[in-house]
Amino acid sequence: MSDKIQMNTPVVEIDGDEMTRVIWAWVKEILIEPFVDLKTVYFDLGLDERERTKDAVTTQAAEAIKEYGVGVKCATITPNEERVQEYGLSEMYKSPNGTIRAILDGTVFRAPVLAKGIVPYIPTWKRPITIARHAYGDIYRNAEFPAGAGSRAELVLTAADGTEKRLSIHSFDSSGGIVQGVHNTDASIGSFARACMNYAADTKQDLWFGAKDTISKTYDRRFRDIFDEIFAAEYREAFSEAGIEYSYTLIDDAIARVIRSEGGFVWACKNYDGDVMSDMVATAFGSLAMMTSVLVSPQGYYEYEAAHGTVQRHFYKHAKGEPTSTNSVATIFAWTGALKKRAEIDGLSELAAFSGKLEGAVLDTIAGGIMTGDLFAISTLPEKRQAGTKEFLLETAKLIRA
Repeated sequence: MSDKIQMNTPVVEIDGDEMTRVIWAWVKEILIEPFVDLKTVYFDLGLDERERTKDAVTTQAAEAIKEYGVGVKCATITPNEERVQEYGLSEMYKSPNGTIRAILDGTVFRAPVLAKGIVPYIPTWKRPITIARHAYGDIYRNAEFPAGAGSRAELVLTAADGTEKRLSIHSFDSSGGIVQGVHNTDASIGSFARACMNYAADTKQDLWFGAKDTISKTYDRRFRDIFDEIFAAEYREAFSEAGIEYSYTLIDDAIARVIRSEGGFVWACKNYDGDVMSDMVATAFGSLAMMTSVLVSPQGYYEYEAAHGTVQRHFYKHAKGEPTSTNSVATIFAWTGALKKRAEIDGLSELAAFSGKLEGAVLDTIAGGIMTGDLFAISTLPEKRQAGTKEFLLETAKLIRA
């Protein structure tokens, strides 16, 4: 019998691309596998494998999360034209995150990791701001065309009885242009609203929601109306008992309020807004790599991930054998989040305790003055040292064993 911490049910492990793929392997090798008898169901979402399977592997990974309940995902490339050329792809594959989120349906909750010596760029921020991002629809499930000169774009809606409604979008002149169609569903918006309100009630934090219903009088207004209806019918009493509030405001006003706030609330955002604002909040708290991220599905599926990209520039340096100092905190916390949830579901107290200890070791390493380059540049600690990518993980492992 191994003396490592045991697991009953595997987590779905989803590998990724570039520098984060390198860090992914090191985190397992240095911080998890020496202590845990790690059980995973593995999927490779690196671009090479997505090309080989014509992206079928992405759908397979999402379906596996439905089967096992908990997944953990490495950062992946969403290819543009340059990446298509670089990797010799047969097509410009869609965002793996977008595909997985659409299959699971749910809300992405992102919150900054606070560490000693890392002071937010916004002086008023004293407590974390949690971004709740709707994880379905909008431009992430869009349809779009280039529009040639002289073309005419219309929005056509065919009802169940076959009748059509048509709305002119634009008639293009000699310059041509572009056209895009987006959608959402009442069911997904309702799931988003309930997830946000449940999270706010559980954590006893105010909930803010912002959209642009003054301009988008049907699309964004539908979001506002569904939030209002669900809050009034299902959550008003619970919020009152918890001493918290729900408020709606225009998205531009919400941003101004966020900047002036002390933090300590949940900010519900539509898909694109949440994508952008979560990066803003993470960076303003210190570093994009210091942000936890979990997709919570209404059916009880959980997917944890690092809320940043694949760190392309560092990967090219690493590939040349040059030293790197890449922040691994978000990747580590994706693993600890998944292991904590697995422990909670399966009743594994040792695994839960280890996950908490690993998170504590990460923060204690930073508080002790050992950190990667991004944090070294902004840390206010009087004594600090910049550590390499792998060195930081090895220093963290020392504290786990201590």
